[in-house]
Amino acid sequence: MTETSTTCLIAGGGPAGMMAGYLLARSGVEVIVLEKHKDFLRDFRGDTIHPSTMEVMAELGLLEDFLKRPHEEVRYAEGEIGSTRIRLADFTHLATRCKFIAFMPQYEFLNFMAEKARALPGFHLMMEAKATHLLREGEKITGVEIESAGVASAIKADLVICAEGRHSQLRDEAGLKVKNLGAPMDVLWFRLDWHEGDSNAVFGRIEAGRALVMLYRGDYWQCAYLIPKDGFEKVKREGLDAFRADVALMAKRGNANEIKDWDDVRLLTVAVDRLEEWSLPGLLFIGDAAHAMSPIGGIGINLAIQDAVATANILAEKLRGGSVSFADLKRVQKRRQFPTWATQAFQVIAQNNVIDPVLKRDTTPNVPAIVKLMQRWTFLQRIPARLIGMGFRPEHVKTRAA
Repeated sequence: MTETSTTCLIAGGGPAGMMAGYLLARSGVEVIVLEKHKDFLRDFRGDTIHPSTMEVMAELGLLEDFLKRPHEEVRYAEGEIGSTRIRLADFTHLATRCKFIAFMPQYEFLNFMAEKARALPGFHLMMEAKATHLLREGEKITGVEIESAGVASAIKADLVICAEGRHSQLRDEAGLKVKNLGAPMDVLWFRLDWHEGDSNAVFGRIEAGRALVMLYRGDYWQCAYLIPKDGFEKVKREGLDAFRADVALMAKRGNANEIKDWDDVRLLTVAVDRLEEWSLPGLLFIGDAAHAMSPIGGIGINLAIQDAVATANILAEKLRGGSVSFADLKRVQKRRQFPTWATQAFQVIAQNNVIDPVLKRDTTPNVPAIVKLMQRWTFLQRIPARLIGMGFRPEHVKTRAA
């Protein structure tokens, strides 16, 4: 088996991995990022870019170029309960450069980060390269075995960062304890065509026992249909025609014939969990690999990027000096643990007190009193906008370009 070495190896070319790779390479650290697919072009991945992430882009001098990529800007989070339209969040008052959420396909975001990172001399991106096993010397992780083009090899590294997502093979191999917070729902993703006259706002629609989110994509809608946990088989037993009728009802259109068969529907099994410990000597987990998030609020990408910023802030200088300790890795978790806990607590409250009761009802719920109050006293809409748009303890870039 051939063997190479680097200062930092990052397994996973998602938002956390690409941002961490860019920041570390920008700081003068030699980095290899492994991405197991041949490109970033995959459907139905999270793509809500929040103001907190755009602040990071601005601090890096990348915001102007970033906003040239295809995206939609949403300044208000609005929805419907039955026939009543409501506004839940107003992002226009945030103390940020971008007072909106940008809906950008994740492959656009990742291609942008890859383009900028490749211009850095210390950055190396290996596509179609999958981390298969951890390398150990005693208790310390010293690198990974990888498979690329059917060939196995090894990469030694002073630090391995795992950003492979919630289904990480390295996370399973590390054997760290996972705290599962549970989720009462799963999500069915699919596309509907955009029709002339459709609003391009982001809608969450709630009816009796149903909830649908429609995200505008320029010439189509990316739709998320919420179902009770493990309920997909029941949906399929009821038949495709029944499902299309439900979707058409929720989407307020004559039909949903764009859904040709069940292959057009992608199941997202929702999980909310987090590692009790994010690291071993020589190994650090960030992003979904450290904490799987619910899709509520579209927060997952942005929390992962905040992890990456904190990781670079804390570890870049140590990596340049070749002296990253286990205590340094624990500092990353200490820095990011409260935002993770608070965000997941917010999501679990929303799941258990809003989503779960809605999916169990056989009548359309009334608009809650607090939501009615938010329509009257509109300044209250700034609170959820702050929690969603900036999160708990937003990170700022403290590393300097080498």
